[in-house]
Amino acid sequence: MEEQGGAMSIGWAARDAGGLLSPYNFPRRVPRDGDITIKVLFCGICHTDLHLIKNEWGNAVYPVVPGHEVVGVVTGVGSGVTKFKAGDTVGVGYFVDSCRSCHSCVAGHENYCPDVVLTSNGVDASSSSTTTRGGFSDTIVVDHRYAVHVPPSLPLPATAPLLCAGVTVYSPMVRYGLNAPGKRLGVVGLGGLGHMAVKFGKAFGMEVTVVSSSPAKRDEALTRLGADEFLVSRDAEQMKAAAGTLDGIIDTVSAGHPIVPLLELLRPLGTMVVVGAPSEPLQLPAYAIIQGGKRVVGNVVGSVGDCQAMLDFAGEHGITADVEVVGMGYVNTAMERLERNDVRYRFVVDVAGSLGAAA
Repeated sequence: MEEQGGAMSIGWAARDAGGLLSPYNFPRRVPRDGDITIKVLFCGICHTDLHLIKNEWGNAVYPVVPGHEVVGVVTGVGSGVTKFKAGDTVGVGYFVDSCRSCHSCVAGHENYCPDVVLTSNGVDASSSSTTTRGGFSDTIVVDHRYAVHVPPSLPLPATAPLLCAGVTVYSPMVRYGLNAPGKRLGVVGLGGLGHMAVKFGKAFGMEVTVVSSSPAKRDEALTRLGADEFLVSRDAEQMKAAAGTLDGIIDTVSAGHPIVPLLELLRPLGTMVVVGAPSEPLQLPAYAIIQGGKRVVGNVVGSVGDCQAMLDFAGEHGITADVEVVGMGYVNTAMERLERNDVRYRFVVDVAGSLGAAA
């Protein structure tokens, strides 16, 4: 949580549900013994940021400083920190604290803690301080337990989205065994999450089929991203011919869509992981999972351990997001373009290189 009395930070914030971002100065908390202070270099823009600044989920506490795909360099460490030192390149993802004592935290799944504190607009029940301010700012102070090391081989702008988009698809792939060479993986939707799922799937040695409503994405999926097959979800004949061919599916689509045709693509005992978040309820007749013993599971980002494992794997295999790097002064335009899906595949703000000039 951000407490009064710390060093001033320069950021950009939304003041109301209009979502317009503009310069905003605010104090970071006084660093604690377990904290690290980070100079923010780059911060990805996630669709969640767009929902948040426009209060589309009804929980925004303004001013809102968005940003939870943070890459930066450590500039200060508390006396109780041994994991990091000044000069280390680090990442901060979707959350910056948790209760550390519940079943999920003890099991190493802090992302499912009922008291998880989000990096932006987060609320800590044990504190009366203001809400958390995210990575659209020059500095951030976090408990070292919730930061991760960034491998030196990874280019920083293209690494930032891995802190959310990357771990969101990587962690369930590992958890549900969708990381075995030779297995067949379906990736529904070819956006910020989907293109990462294709890259991880191929790095795991899987055969990857992209399922999209847009035939225009075929060449992108097959030629540039290296997918093995491409299905047009609206083509009933294509879908029928591919029935029963996939071991697992990562469904990244956040718009309403039918899932029964997708479940029909699964082999018996196959798993579909839902990581997109449509506002409409999923229509799931019982027969669609009873026949074939199929299962539908959900996933939200990943634990700190998942995130570190994902970055280490990405570093070993040269996996990064496809990004468009923009300055802070362009961020409102980027949000408008994101709203109409006009980006391939993630925007990343060059915070350190543009924040001062943008203000």
